[in-house]
Amino acid sequence: MRHSLQTGFTFGMTSGIITTLGLMVGLHAGTHSRLAVIGGILTIAIADAFSDALGIHISEEAENVHTEKQVWAATISTFLTKFVFSLTFLVPVLLFDLRTAIIVGVIWGLGVLGIASYRMARSQGTPPWRVICEHLLIAVVVIVSTHFVGEWIAARFG
Repeated sequence: MRHSLQTGFTFGMTSGIITTLGLMVGLHAGTHSRLAVIGGILTIAIADAFSDALGIHISEEAENVHTEKQVWAATISTFLTKFVFSLTFLVPVLLFDLRTAIIVGVIWGLGVLGIASYRMARSQGTPPWRVICEHLLIAVVVIVSTHFVGEWIAARFG
């Protein structure tokens, strides 16, 4: 059961951070609209959390090694973790001007991802710097890519 909860938590947290950051940065670059960013965050928190939870559910079932209880534990853990982590990005958007909120959100997301990567590496006996760099590099690629896609969309269709 612990493995199922951990699977849901780590997947939901990582997906919640990466997906929400990508969406926020892309929407900000493309629209500069607080309303669009808030709507995007709420959409990710609901629709994508359900989508990821179903994905984990089907993946765990397909392995054919988990009990029904373990599958549901991973499913619910994924949904709740992604939902909550995605919603945390609303806080800076509601408290600060949008540009500052995006910066705060990026720092928050990369910070949490870095800490989680460090803890995971330590528990596995892997050099933390390698794991942290790998995970943060992927996150930065997503952030930079979505920023430029947002700018392109604004230039092309705005």
